[in-house]
Amino acid sequence: MDDYEKRKLGIFNQLNFFQLVTGTVIPVAGMLRNHQFPMMAWIVACIPAVVSILVLVLNARREYYLAQIAYFVGYPIATSFVYFWGFNMGAELSFMLYGILSVFFIQDLSQMLFALALSMASYFGLAVVCKHYTYQLATANLYFYLFNQLLALGFIFYGLFLIKKENNGYQYSILKQKEEIAQNEQLLKHQTEELMMLNSFKGRLFSIIAHDLKAPIYALRNLFRNMQQYDMPAQDIKSMVPEVVTELTYTTSLMENLLLWARSQMRADSVKPQPIDLAGMIEEVSRLLRLQADAKHIRVTVCGDNPVIAFADKDMINLIARNLLSNAIKYTPDNGKIKIAAQRKPGGAELYVQDSGLGIDEEALQKIRSNIFYSTKGTSGESGTGLGLMLCREFAVRNGGELLIESHPGKGSVFTVKLPAPE
Repeated sequence: MDDYEKRKLGIFNQLNFFQLVTGTVIPVAGMLRNHQFPMMAWIVACIPAVVSILVLVLNARREYYLAQIAYFVGYPIATSFVYFWGFNMGAELSFMLYGILSVFFIQDLSQMLFALALSMASYFGLAVVCKHYTYQLATANLYFYLFNQLLALGFIFYGLFLIKKENNGYQYSILKQKEEIAQNEQLLKHQTEELMMLNSFKGRLFSIIAHDLKAPIYALRNLFRNMQQYDMPAQDIKSMVPEVVTELTYTTSLMENLLLWARSQMRADSVKPQPIDLAGMIEEVSRLLRLQADAKHIRVTVCGDNPVIAFADKDMINLIARNLLSNAIKYTPDNGKIKIAAQRKPGGAELYVQDSGLGIDEEALQKIRSNIFYSTKGTSGESGTGLGLMLCREFAVRNGGELLIESHPGKGSVFTVKLPAPE
């Protein structure tokens, strides 16, 4: 039995209980106040109360089908028997209650129509056709008679109220379930899209990694093989080293980004914010990437306020600064200019990298802002995975900040990271 059926059963038992109480109290009270009626008449008048007891016992034993038969067949027959005995207690309106409840409680259409027809036929026969009774409660005790009529009306309205209330609650629960299903559907759709994008990204990422790892490994292998087999002079070895160093520099950055990305996916709550000096950090990052910039004769200018304090995870912001400066060097042609700076702002701090490089067109910017995998070759043919910029955006957001990009093709780009200040 589902939750809705349980609530209907609760209403059914509640109405039965009230009918049991009134069906017992009224005949007993009438018997005590009206000694002119035979005892047998009052015993017959208590038959509907016996039906109520039977229905409650069957429901308690989980014989729900038999309980419905006892109520919707037994009650009209028992009430009709009281009237045929010649005892009119003014309970004709109860048949309307049986008919109304049969529509709500009986699911089978044929059974519902039978119960409804039985109740209406009984009402018509007893209230309209039969007019002569041996015992008339209206004559013997008008107050009891009126009370019975009002009680029957009260049961009808109370039953309708409970049915209406239950139907409204049921409809509300259905609407709520539909809303939850729609929300879950949207969430599932969103998660499916994210999963597809992530799988696509992983496939392309590992394809690039598999390809790009070959270059530095082969370069090292060739260098050591030549040193071993051909006894190469130091001058020749020295001429090959810059190319190997360049390959290893890129590979080191790639592997670091990859490891941090993997860790960020497995440990979403690993942010450890603390007060950090952005000015000192960009000085350190510029020294770290000086050789990469010198190889392309790019002038890197470090400027800004000193100190500039932000409240963020030090390792994550350090990675952002390295990736942004490395990307600027990658996409800036030889003899270009790059400016990296940190400055205080109301309520926070900013770190930005401005270059005189190739710039980014609007279509590529939309992909980057939507976290769609995007990467192109650098001005000297440098490879890339697009992972670094994705990490920059993700880490900035997870530290309570944001990454802003302004770029014009052929005029360079400005990458700005906004971070909160210590409280």
